[in-house]
Amino acid sequence: MLIIGLEGYVMATKRRRLFDTKSFLARVGDGRSIGKYRKGQVVFSQGDAGDAVFYVQKGKVKLTVVSEQGKEAVIAILGADEFFGEGCLAGQAQRIATVTAMTDSVIVRLEKAAIVRVIHQEPTFSELFIAHLLGRSIRVEADLVDQLFNSSEKRLARMLLLLANFGKESKPEPIIAKISQETLAEMIGTTRSRVSFFMNKFRKLGFIEYNGGVEGGIEVHSSLLNVVLHDQPQIEN
Repeated sequence: MLIIGLEGYVMATKRRRLFDTKSFLARVGDGRSIGKYRKGQVVFSQGDAGDAVFYVQKGKVKLTVVSEQGKEAVIAILGADEFFGEGCLAGQAQRIATVTAMTDSVIVRLEKAAIVRVIHQEPTFSELFIAHLLGRSIRVEADLVDQLFNSSEKRLARMLLLLANFGKESKPEPIIAKISQETLAEMIGTTRSRVSFFMNKFRKLGFIEYNGGVEGGIEVHSSLLNVVLHDQPQIEN
């Protein structure tokens, strides 16, 4: 049996505690690279090989899927401090979605072997990554409930609040980056005309503000929560 002295144990514990996840994700090397993407630039495409996990350091990206019939759907919009492409860790050999930068973005690429290694070696990083996976799972469940039980008006209100980071640990972003009504319609499963109708309604009620069209940016107020919270569906166990 190998017995480690108290001093060695304390030093090992300090090393574990000193692991800085933010610093790790901000440095190049050991299977990590950092890329700058312009608005509209593709990070990876549906059908590409799944060989890495990505982390958004700055900016926003959207995940889209195209069916065999050519119909495109936006399935998620992700921002800073979020991972994507983690399906490769579960044996996903090919990408099932296309990821495109919605704004100028800085994105970290972690090769599959590199992220597997740090997950095994660094509990701090493992906790962060597991929290991300659990958060994504909860978000998917909430999206499903939203589609099944809520009206398109409530779905739009919820999506705007999510895009503005309401309900997250980080401070809300009152101004949402440029996003088209077509994209919003794809995300909530309705038509552009319905989105336009509700956006005008929200603006008249003072829940949101935008000048020069939705594509110029949307200012979201916390009062929009009233639309989501009113008559919230009850789900029985």
